Amino acid sequence: MPDQRRDNQRRATGHPGRRSRVDPKRVRTAAADPKRTAAEPARSASRPASARRAAAPGTAKRTTAPRPGRFTGRAATLGLILVALLLAYAYPMRIYLTQQAQIAALESSQTAQRARIQEKQTQVAKWNDKDYIIAMAHKRLQMVLPGDKAFVTGPAAGTPDPAADPNAGQAINTGPWYAKLWSSVQAADKPGTAP
Repeated sequence: MPDQRRDNQRRATGHPGRRSRVDPKRVRTAAADPKRTAAEPARSASRPASARRAAAPGTAKRTTAPRPGRFTGRAATLGLILVALLLAYAYPMRIYLTQQAQIAALESSQTAQRARIQEKQTQVAKWNDKDYIIAMAHKRLQMVLPGDKAFVTGPAAGTPDPAADPNAGQAINTGPWYAKLWSSVQAADKPGTAP
């Protein structure tokens, strides 16, 4: 018979060789309050064992872990570091890009200067040639070598010579300035007529 009782206890508790504990406070409470006795087994069965047992004095209490927020402290620190690095590298990067643009502009200016220098060197080489100097003297200054005949062409016969006009270079007097102004105002009022 004692073996049968032990087997029943093992089946009831689910642990072999372990006896179920009976809390003396619960036994007294259940005997004193008949309403609680019906509800007590269902409530205590649904709660975990650690919540059902009273904490013994001097033992550690079980605490719940805090729920992680949206941003943890590490994520915020990492974000601040990344922002600081971005700000730290922004100014040197801007200076670098500005200097690269200046270098490109100076290189293109230098290429243009080299082309101009080459052109000037070509002109100097031409002026060092005696035949080129003679050709330029004939063309620009109408000079001839000793023994050559020079022919100068002028305007065709019958065309008036602009230097012979006696009124050339003189202003034509058309009256006072305010008369010219008034005539231009009147001409503006009548479209299609010229002053």
